[in-house]
Amino acid sequence: MSIQRIKSGGIYEDKIGYCRTVIAGGFVHISGTTAQGADIPEDVVGQCRSALSAIEKALKEAGTDFSSVVRVTYMLPDKNDFEACWPVLSETFGANPPVATMIECGLIDPRYRIEIEVMALAPE
Repeated sequence: MSIQRIKSGGIYEDKIGYCRTVIAGGFVHISGTTAQGADIPEDVVGQCRSALSAIEKALKEAGTDFSSVVRVTYMLPDKNDFEACWPVLSETFGANPPVATMIECGLIDPRYRIEIEVMALAPE
């Protein structure tokens, strides 16, 4: 079995020792992803959109898209923020909803209000 690693250049990859995307075992695994860029939105919906944009880029680099996502995990410091993200998530996954889990937990930086991790089928 081959393993392909695709780094994003994110600030934590080398510090922590992980890779944004790994293709292995017929799946694309994308690490927990937070809002990206110099101007991190303060609101949870803006951060959700930013994280999904970074995930979309990682999926494209792996040769797939949101329609192939089979599992998603949402991590939020405040579970009460999650409902505000539902319309964005519903729009993103549309007719191809994955199984999902939401976890209330601390994140690596107190500015972050949501982190999203996905697993998708790898392209054949």
